[in-house]
Amino acid sequence: MTDVHTPAQRRFNMSRIRGKDTKPEMLVRRGLHSRGMRYRLHDRKLPGRPDLVFSQFNAVVFVHGCFWHAHNCALSTLPAIRQDFWKNKLERNAERDRKAIEALQLAGWRVLVIWECALRGPARQAEDDVMNIASSEIRSGSKKLLEIAGEKSH
Repeated sequence: MTDVHTPAQRRFNMSRIRGKDTKPEMLVRRGLHSRGMRYRLHDRKLPGRPDLVFSQFNAVVFVHGCFWHAHNCALSTLPAIRQDFWKNKLERNAERDRKAIEALQLAGWRVLVIWECALRGPARQAEDDVMNIASSEIRSGSKKLLEIAGEKSH
């Protein structure tokens, strides 16, 4: 299958994809801020540049897009065009995520990953539920790594 867009159109479309301040990230930021949680954004000093850094709780939050971070869910389907390229790219992204999380944990940080499918799509959870889980986990200090994803269909 060939691409339906010209190279210029494809370049324009891809240039509009944001790396930070995405809709899911903004939802999480607003939800946690409204629960009294204060954070720093995109700390360059930390591995993987976490989306939110809660120094007082020694915790970081990544808000991952399911496609770009190769999550195994309905929102993460491989494009029909240039499948080898996309498979390799998404695998490298996932490996980079694993290394960043491991480095953060070795440095003593607790890591929370909130997947896009938890906030949108057919398996999404209630936004309040996701924010309540996230805020209680950040405050509790009990787990090293927690992932919040969409509900599994039965």
